[in-house]
Amino acid sequence: MPDMNTSKQKALSMLGLARRAGKLSMGHDMAEQAILKKKAKLLLFCSDVSPRLIKEFETTLEKHSINIAVIKTDFTLNEIHFGIGYKAGVLTVDDENFSKRIVELLNFD
Repeated sequence: MPDMNTSKQKALSMLGLARRAGKLSMGHDMAEQAILKKKAKLLLFCSDVSPRLIKEFETTLEKHSINIAVIKTDFTLNEIHFGIGYKAGVLTVDDENFSKRIVELLNFD
């Protein structure tokens, strides 16, 4: 991956680790399930997802009074695919420690 800053690369590695640990819900349906089952600690969107998708998830969070961190990353779908081996525009991190570290690395603390 060319010209990606170090903390962004580390955040992508953390997502890969979270996936291998089974703490990532990838894609629309899995992310939505994780949110509704209150497993999700962090909701991430790729930079190139549609505004409609983001709105849909925001509505779900509001409707169910779920308060989790939401970050629209500057990762593209392809960068996520390259980093975690799965092409998904939306994902949830279902572990407190992973989500805290990823938030720190993305400078959203």
